[in-house]
Amino acid sequence: MGIGGISVWQLLIILAIVVMLFGTKRLRSLGSDLGSAVKGFRKSMSEDNDSAEKPAAKPDPAEPRDEQNK
Repeated sequence: MGIGGISVWQLLIILAIVVMLFGTKRLRSLGSDLGSAVKGFRKSMSEDNDSAEKPAAKPDPAEPRDEQNK
């Protein structure tokens, strides 16, 4: 038995049908587009985590606070 009750032969038949429908060039470009999208997503997630880990900027002591202005 394969994945979820689908045998290896059934997966190969589905793969052959997909290749016949779309062609290898289109599948290759689709795969590279998907890979670059995942890479960009991971990069943005790591940048978001890096910015969250940085401490907040300290307030400038020369600037008066809101409480002092009231």
